[in-house]
Amino acid sequence: MPRTLVKDALQATAAADSILLQGWVRTRRDAKAFSFLELNDGSCLKGIQVIADAALPNYATEIARAHTGASIEVQGRLVESKGSGQKWEVVATTITIVGEADATYPLQKKGHTLEFLREIAHLRPRSNLFGAVFRVRSRLAFAVHQFFQAKSFVYVHTPIITASDAEGAGDMFRVTTLDVGAPPKNEQGEVDSTKDFFGKKTFLTVSGQLEAEIFATALSNVYTFGPTFRAENSNTSRHAAEFWMIEPEMAFCDLDSDMALAEEFVKHLIRDAKEHCAADLEFFSKFVDKELMARLDFVLERPFQRCSYTEAIEILTKSGKTWEHPVTWGANLQAEHERFLTEDHFKCPVTVYNYPRAIKAFYMRKTDGCAPDRQTVAAMDLLVPGIGEIIGGSQREERLEQLREGLALHHLDEKPYWWYLDLRRYGTVPHAGFGLGFERMLMLVTGVSNIRDVIPFARTPGTAEF
Repeated sequence: MPRTLVKDALQATAAADSILLQGWVRTRRDAKAFSFLELNDGSCLKGIQVIADAALPNYATEIARAHTGASIEVQGRLVESKGSGQKWEVVATTITIVGEADATYPLQKKGHTLEFLREIAHLRPRSNLFGAVFRVRSRLAFAVHQFFQAKSFVYVHTPIITASDAEGAGDMFRVTTLDVGAPPKNEQGEVDSTKDFFGKKTFLTVSGQLEAEIFATALSNVYTFGPTFRAENSNTSRHAAEFWMIEPEMAFCDLDSDMALAEEFVKHLIRDAKEHCAADLEFFSKFVDKELMARLDFVLERPFQRCSYTEAIEILTKSGKTWEHPVTWGANLQAEHERFLTEDHFKCPVTVYNYPRAIKAFYMRKTDGCAPDRQTVAAMDLLVPGIGEIIGGSQREERLEQLREGLALHHLDEKPYWWYLDLRRYGTVPHAGFGLGFERMLMLVTGVSNIRDVIPFARTPGTAEF
C-alpha cells in the first residue's frame, strides 16, 4: 500500500477504507478502551489523530512503546472526526513501532526556549516552530527560481572556492591544504602559497557577483543562489558566518531598473509565502509575532519609497532623536537608522540610493557630477520594516579607467582582478545587480528575530556544531 502524507490525509475529500501513514508520535493519551495518538510526519503543521482500540492484537506491546518521539507506521481507515479541530481521523487496524524514543527524548509536550533548541539542532526540525520555518524556507527557495526563470534569467553556479574578494573587505575564510603547523616558506620567510593545492591563496566566497558579471556580459540576465561566507566576528541576531545569497545580474541595466526588480522580487516572495504557506504563517502570527501578517501586507500593498542617502542623512539629523550610532554624512546607516526610516518616517518600505563612494565596494559605478568632497556611487539598499536592510545592490562600473580608480581608492591590487578588468576592455556594457540575503528574507516572512533560527545549522563565531 502506498504511503499517504498527513497533509494529504487532512485534505482528503472523502473517507477511505484503507490508508497507510508513517511518522512520529507527538502525543499519546490513554483511555480505558482506547489510546489517542497524534501523528505528524513533517508534511504540514498539524498532526492527525489516530485512534487505537485496546482490542488490537498488539495493543499492549506496541502502544506501550509509542512514546513521544517514537516513529510508527499506522494502517487503518480514514473517517470523519467526531471531535472538533479537524475533519478527519484514522481508526487504526495495525500499529507498528519503527523506532522507539525513551523518556530522555528532549522534545516533550512543553515550551522550549530557542537557545535550548539551537543546542539540539538535529532534533529541532521536529518541533512545530522549526518544522514551519523550514517548510517556508523550502517553498521560498522554489519561489526564487520561479521568479527568475519566468523572466528568462539563466541560473549560474558560481564557485564556492575563489581567489577573488568581491567585497574588498578581507573578511574571508582561507582554504588551504598546507600544514598549518609547519607551512612551506619562500626566500622571504613568508608562507609559500605556490605550494598550496591551487598554487595561490584561495578562500570561501563572500559573493558570486563578480563571476555572475562574467555570465551577464554573455547571457544578458543571470542569477546565482548559493552559500556565501563571511569571517566577521559578529554576534548580532542578523549576522552569520555562512548564509545563502540570491544575486541577479543584468546586462544593459541601470540603477533605476535594478531597484525596480529588487522591489518586485521582495513582493513576489511575500505573495508566494502567503499563498502557499498560509497555515505556517498563521502559526507564526499567533506564536512568534502577532504583527507579522499586518507587516507583510504593509510591504506587499504599499509602493516602495525611494530616498537618496543624502536625503536620508538629513531626515535622520532633523528627527530630534538621540542615536546610539551618530549620524554623519559618509558613515554607514545602522539598523536603528534604517528602521526609523521605514517604520517611523516614511511608514513604508524604503530604497536608499547613491551612497558615499568611500564606504561602498570598488566595483560600484561612480555617480556623475558629484562634488569632490561628496562623491557617491550608484548603490542602493532596500529597507523593510522590522528588519532594516534586506537587499544591497548597485549599477556596476562599466568604464575601465573609473574601475581602476575604484580599485586604487580601496587599496586593492589590480593583478588578481585582471579578468574583471578584461570585461571592461571587450564589449563593456552598463550592467547592474543586487544581493538578497535569503535568511534575512526568511526573518521578514516568518517574524523569527534571529538568523540562527531560519538556517538549518547556524555557523556563528565559536559555533560550528553538526
